[in-house]
Amino acid sequence: MVLRTLSAVVVMTALLFTSLAQADTAWESYKARFLMPDGRIVDTGNGNVSHTEGQGYAMLMAVANNDRPAFDKLWQWTNGHLKNKETGLFYWRYNPVAPDPIADKNNASDGDALIAWALLKAQQRWQDSSYGTASDAITQALIKYTVIEFAGYRVMLPGQNGFDLNTRVNLNPSYFIFPAWQDFARRSYLKVWQELLRDGQTLVGKMAWGEAQLPTDWVALSADGSLSPAQEWPPRVSYDAIRIPLYIRWQNAQSPLLQPWRQWWKQFPRQQTPAWINVVNGERAPYNMNAGLLAVRDLTMGESQSEPQITAQDDYYSASLKMLVWMAAKGN
Repeated sequence: MVLRTLSAVVVMTALLFTSLAQADTAWESYKARFLMPDGRIVDTGNGNVSHTEGQGYAMLMAVANNDRPAFDKLWQWTNGHLKNKETGLFYWRYNPVAPDPIADKNNASDGDALIAWALLKAQQRWQDSSYGTASDAITQALIKYTVIEFAGYRVMLPGQNGFDLNTRVNLNPSYFIFPAWQDFARRSYLKVWQELLRDGQTLVGKMAWGEAQLPTDWVALSADGSLSPAQEWPPRVSYDAIRIPLYIRWQNAQSPLLQPWRQWWKQFPRQQTPAWINVVNGERAPYNMNAGLLAVRDLTMGESQSEPQITAQDDYYSASLKMLVWMAAKGN
């Protein structure tokens, strides 16, 4: 009996260390592939540019993996190179080979929210109030420059400039980072975050078009409250929209907003799920979901999650989705 018990302990310990090693390997692989020595994340699928989205994603991963040196490196580069000192937000895109690496002075509200969320989680994990102070400053700037009331809804614009078109506003529902907004509400007790959560989820529930009955990447909200695919982009459920069920699931695994996604995806064998669909003409991508998109599909469908493996076939976005799905599944 004693030997049997000892054997069980040895096996369980080995499994535990194997699990930890795999998780550690995923993060180490991610860093090796995408994190530059100066703290910049490169988008290998987009000419090795960097953007606030990638910085925020990696900062969240660093906290989840208890890697404070990597977190500080990421945050210092982001704050030093992308910070707009006039607004307190961040320039959304950095191209290291351009004459002006920050040609577009606009922000991206999802990147700002991801950075602020990672800072808030860093304070909670490492008990350093400076992270929380920095997070609060960003969320206050987001409210000031990107949150408006329009057509009876409280909405967060995708950026400070270019999305409020008077008779309509263009929204990106994949920028509605519900778990971050929920944490900001708990942190600040500000009513605006609860309103964004409520109205954002209401709007997503009304974004249902075409055969798939799903939200497109970009959506126009008109002054009368009606919704339609935004005319400036292809009317596709595609690489942006894939993050909508990820964030819904991350905030509430029981959300009824996941059901339309399940209904659409369950029609297809897993490996034959089209990467996108055009909701106007029904055209489907001539290629199937890659590994990162499939990870979101699996999470949404309620399939069990194992530690991600970052492979040579994964570009920055695919690898990031894999890592984020694992974090969402664990509740990190």
